[in-house]
Amino acid sequence: MMKATAKKRKGLSLLELVVVIVFVAIAILAIGVVVADSQRGWNKMYNRVYSDVVIGAHVARRTFDSVIRKAAKENTTIDPGGQWVQVSYFQDADSVELDRYARFYTSGGELKIEYGNLDTGNALSTQTVCSNVDSCVFTTVGTSIQMFLALDNDAETAVVATSAIPHN
Repeated sequence: MMKATAKKRKGLSLLELVVVIVFVAIAILAIGVVVADSQRGWNKMYNRVYSDVVIGAHVARRTFDSVIRKAAKENTTIDPGGQWVQVSYFQDADSVELDRYARFYTSGGELKIEYGNLDTGNALSTQTVCSNVDSCVFTTVGTSIQMFLALDNDAETAVVATSAIPHN
């Protein structure tokens, strides 16, 4: 009589294969969720840093500082309500009299700067510094001129508070 012997086969059973597939699927799903969440976070931060509101706030601050710093200490005029500020400056280094002016003001949700001839009062050019202006107030403290600017595009908000002292 021959004895029946069971041979042990090497390999995976169907149950072991299903368990491994389930574990791999869970790992892939977890990695996908992490990657998708990271992408959303990166996009949100990118939009926050490079939004038109943030860039407009930087441009407004730098423009205000550079114009006010080159202005003369005398002939500075601020609207009593703080809606605009006008400073006088020399056209070039050889000028002996103040001959130009720069006026910051808001119009239509934009911060604008008007450059003009001080003698005639004629505007030479007007530039838009930034848009999405929610509010803008100009004040003076001592010899410094301050600007408080709030920008809002319904998605992002930026507030700029800057101060500069005329140096000429």
